[in-house]
Amino acid sequence: MSLSSAQILVESLEKKNRILDEVIKENKTQESLFKRDELDMEALDASADRMGELAEKLELLDEGFEAVYDRIRKELIDNKSAYRAEIKRMQELIAEITEKVVGINAARMRNKQQAEQQFKKSRQQIGQASSKMKASQNYYNNMNRLNYVDSHFYDSRK
Repeated sequence: MSLSSAQILVESLEKKNRILDEVIKENKTQESLFKRDELDMEALDASADRMGELAEKLELLDEGFEAVYDRIRKELIDNKSAYRAEIKRMQELIAEITEKVVGINAARMRNKQQAEQQFKKSRQQIGQASSKMKASQNYYNNMNRLNYVDSHFYDSRK
């Protein structure tokens, strides 16, 4: 194994770290969308699409990292001293990544709660609009009945 294989693992973790920074930024964008009075569905959809793209990138990076690591694992373990700097850097990056993932999960849970509140608020507004429509329809129907006068000259008996 060459030094480049260990360096590939380090670079993969660094790239994952940068992508997680983008995920954190996108979470903040979603949080600001949910805090608004009016939910901008187009912006939310765009943000969700972006999160999906980032998730796919992370998945590809994880698969690539695992494939390379499986290939060089024995060499890394057998020659720890030769790869000391790379192993130390990988440990640091893994600690940073783990910390970011915990923060991302907490932010996602907060965003989920805010989204549920926004959707509940929207459902209530729709319900209020529906009841207002029913009330105005009933008023209209009642007013039309008031103006209707039966003929006094018509004999309804047969």
